[in-house]
Amino acid sequence: MSKQWKFKPCDEALVERLFQCLGDVPRPVAARLAQRGCKTAEQAVEFMNPSLSTLRDPFELPDMDKAVERIRHAIAEGEKITVFGDYDSDGICSTALLVRVLRALGGEVSAFIPNRFDDGYGLSLDSLKTCVEKNSPSLIVTVDCGTNSVETVERAKELGVDVVITDHHEPSGSVADAVALVNPKREEKHPDSILAGVGVAFKLSHALVKAGRDAGCPLAAVLDLRDLLGFVAVATVTDMVPLLGENRILVRAGLQSLENSKLAGWNALKKMAGLQGEIQSWHAGFTFGPRINAAGRIGRADAALELFLTDLPARAEELADFLENANRERQAIEKEIVREAIEEIDATFDAEKDFGLVIAREGWHIGVIGIVASRLVRRTGRPVAVIGMEKGSGRGSCRSIDAFNILDGLNACSGLLTQFGGHAMAAGFEIKESNLEAFKERFNAAAAEQLKEADLRLVLHIDQKIELAEADASLMDGLKRMGPFGQDNPEPVWAICGVTVDDSRILKEKHLKLALSDGSTRMDAIGFNMAEKLPAGPVDVAFTLQENSWNGRTTLQLNLKDIRSAE
Repeated sequence: MSKQWKFKPCDEALVERLFQCLGDVPRPVAARLAQRGCKTAEQAVEFMNPSLSTLRDPFELPDMDKAVERIRHAIAEGEKITVFGDYDSDGICSTALLVRVLRALGGEVSAFIPNRFDDGYGLSLDSLKTCVEKNSPSLIVTVDCGTNSVETVERAKELGVDVVITDHHEPSGSVADAVALVNPKREEKHPDSILAGVGVAFKLSHALVKAGRDAGCPLAAVLDLRDLLGFVAVATVTDMVPLLGENRILVRAGLQSLENSKLAGWNALKKMAGLQGEIQSWHAGFTFGPRINAAGRIGRADAALELFLTDLPARAEELADFLENANRERQAIEKEIVREAIEEIDATFDAEKDFGLVIAREGWHIGVIGIVASRLVRRTGRPVAVIGMEKGSGRGSCRSIDAFNILDGLNACSGLLTQFGGHAMAAGFEIKESNLEAFKERFNAAAAEQLKEADLRLVLHIDQKIELAEADASLMDGLKRMGPFGQDNPEPVWAICGVTVDDSRILKEKHLKLALSDGSTRMDAIGFNMAEKLPAGPVDVAFTLQENSWNGRTTLQLNLKDIRSAE
């Protein structure tokens, strides 16, 4: 499917002021800073130099004082504490972070991660029962879940178990009556509301260390949270929260800490993935994240947690190998489902009639259907629901496009669904097989109502048009200072127009390798999975600028996002 190129607006007068005032950044970087919302040179300098020293006081979060008081009392009295997490990357990293902090402060601490298939999501009654039977805690501290677990917290009280909740999900109706409920989303427009679950867990850790040092605790005095920021970085990136404000500060510091990590788990993962030297947000999202998530998707999230809690290098390597194999299994399952789904869609797809796509099949693995839905959206440019059916019922995952709120689509079908929830771009649901055909029709009708007159080509947002000579080392240096990149702070996409293709090759039968020239400057470019996209004559290219290291030599190359005939 061809893409629409949409250039982001830019205040050229502001760009010129920033360019002149900053002095040490190229004009394209000044333009990106202006687009990022920097109005002054001071704001631009602050944006390019995020510092841990500017983090807000953790006690600004609601109930933080209550949480710290209860946890410090439990540590002092030798109570059994269980950190209760979730089976995704955010939950696992949050659990590992808090377990390590509480143990370092002298706590008797265990961990509990629900099983995706047996216990379901979050602090449910079933998972509470299993947790209490297994660990016998008098205090449970949740991470990345629990805000809306009203009934479960009441049941915990009946069992004599106190609950401290740390979470970042939206409160829905009544909230749990816990000893403390540390969730920035309890307050409207709280400055920490963009934190991932791991960010809230880090704030609790920070508050505990701060309170401990104020009280003269020697264990708190020697605990350096910077050593644990790798957990915050990876989970924040993979949870797709905005990489702005404190998230960006924490992620940059966390990625740096991963480069020289003292933890056996991170070192084993890096070794397994062949990573050396600089760690970028890309590695968090596409190297570490998938391996951590694969354990939970295939059914053993506790393996990922153990990886991050062990201090034995040999055991860490065994667990990293398990995660690697789980990820390969996940990839194989995903690849087969994608193949079957594409085959089914292509057999009947009608661009004039099909606006919301629903595909379902018996036995599709529910741990990967969300990833499959994302791939199908990128292929079709339409909202997609993928359902794994089993014994007369199904669990589905939806992914959408900017022009369609997926929750609106599910609300239009609410009478056909057992339950559903999510947000505008991604959601999940359960459905009886008897309602499947009606759901397909109603979901498509809801999508058609909004999308029938819309341009459904995939949109490629481009920051700015530049000259080939401007894609140089100074631009690369400026990009590094604007990172880390991720949700709401995407890596800049540049466009160069009217260049000639001096040389082209096909790599591995699917990738496009080019040498581009404008007559005075020549650069290499790589287009992954673009082997059949090369047009004749001069071309326009959209790309991100990247360093390519090979045989000890590092050069710059254009990583193509699209290529078209020159306009």
